[in-house]
Amino acid sequence: QVQLVESGGGLVQAGGSLRLSCAASGRTFSRSTIGWFRQAQGKEREFVAAISWSGGMTLYADSVRGRFTICSDSAKNTVYLQMNGLKPEATAVYFCAIRHNFYPARSSLEYDYWGQGTQVPVSS
Repeated sequence: QVQLVESGGGLVQAGGSLRLSCAASGRTFSRSTIGWFRQAQGKEREFVAAISWSGGMTLYADSVRGRFTICSDSAKNTVYLQMNGLKPEATAVYFCAIRHNFYPARSSLEYDYWGQGTQVPVSS
């Protein structure tokens, strides 16, 4: 069994920054990837970014590339999402998820376990 716990959410002004954390526990993750997704109220869950634990391969949604950075700390079993230049349309619940595959993926269907999510409201 795998547990994922997100933290770091909170109210931020447009143009501001926030760093989200995803702490993983349970089985080993050496050949897994972690993804970040977000879901705004009334909308579908959408891909944000993903990273492979060991290879450092990353994948970003076009809407966040250049402003968001995903990185991992294998010693802490934690993946971070640094979000800069936040816009009001980024307001959503942010989820992390794990995929037991070496390659990052954009589809939520490819991920096996999910965290409970953390709220990120961005005020204009």
